Amino acid sequence: MAICSAFEPRYRSGEFGEMHIAPGRLAKDFGRQAFGENPAAYHDARPEYPEWVYETLTSRCGLRRNAAVFEIGAGTGTATHRLLELGANPLVAVEPDRRLADFLRATHPDKALTVMVSSFEGVALEKETFDLGVSATAFHWLDEDEALVKIASLLRPRGWWAALWNVFGDDSRPDPFHEATKELLEAPASLSAGERGVPFALDSAARLAALKRSGAFDLVENEARRWSLVLDAEQTVALYATYSNVTARADYKAVLAELGRIAREDFGNRIVRNMTTSLYIARRRPDKS
Repeated sequence: MAICSAFEPRYRSGEFGEMHIAPGRLAKDFGRQAFGENPAAYHDARPEYPEWVYETLTSRCGLRRNAAVFEIGAGTGTATHRLLELGANPLVAVEPDRRLADFLRATHPDKALTVMVSSFEGVALEKETFDLGVSATAFHWLDEDEALVKIASLLRPRGWWAALWNVFGDDSRPDPFHEATKELLEAPASLSAGERGVPFALDSAARLAALKRSGAFDLVENEARRWSLVLDAEQTVALYATYSNVTARADYKAVLAELGRIAREDFGNRIVRNMTTSLYIARRRPDKS
C-alpha cells in the first residue's frame, strides 16, 4: 500500500530511535503489571464488551440477582460494572496489579464487590461456592490447563465459566491501518497473539480442546461476532497506549507519536479497527468427581 511505503523510509532511517526489537514473546508475569501506570486512561480507552455477551451470561450462565461470581483479572472494571448491574452478589474480583485494584475499588463502591489483590494462582477462595466465573481479556496471561482445574474447583456443580475477549484486528477483512503500522508494531508479541498464527481468543479449536481436556465441564461452547470500532487519531493513540506489546517497548512514546501521525495525515483522522468479540462458556459437570 502507498501508505505503508511512505512510512517505511522514515522508520528505517532511525528517526524515532531504537524502534526495532527482535521478535519475541512477553512473559506471563509482564501482563500482570503492564496496565497499571494510568488506570483512568486505560479504562477510558478500552471499549465496552457488546451487550450480547451479557445477554448470554444471563440467559445461559446463571448471572442473576444474588449470583455468586468471581472475576479473574478484573483490571479497571470494564466487565465488572455490568456484572454488578446484572445482579452479581457477591462479586469477587481478583486483580494482581494493586494500582488497578485501587482504581476498581474507588470507581465501584458497591458493597457486593470484593477486590482481592492477588494472582489467580495464589488467591484463596472457597471451593464449590460460585455460580459463575468470568475473565474478560485476561485469561491468556494464565497457564490455561492449570487455571481451568482451579476454576472448576471453585464452581458449584452446574456452575458456569465464561472467558471473553475483545480482539483488535481481523485478517479476514481489509485492515488498512494495520497494514500501515504492522512494521512499526512487529515486536514483541503479546500472549494474546496466540501460538499457532491465530489470536489466542480466536483459536477456538485450542480453547475448546483445553476445556474438554480438563474433564470438568459437560457443556462447552464458543461464539464470536464481528463489529467495527471507529476512532479519531487521539483515541487511536490512547487505545494503542494500552497494548502490552507497545508499553513493553523502551521507545513506546515515539511509537505512539508515529501512530498518531499516521492516523492524522494518512487516514484523515478516522481509523476503523476490525473487532471480534469471542466468548467461551462451559458448564461444570453436575457430579463432584
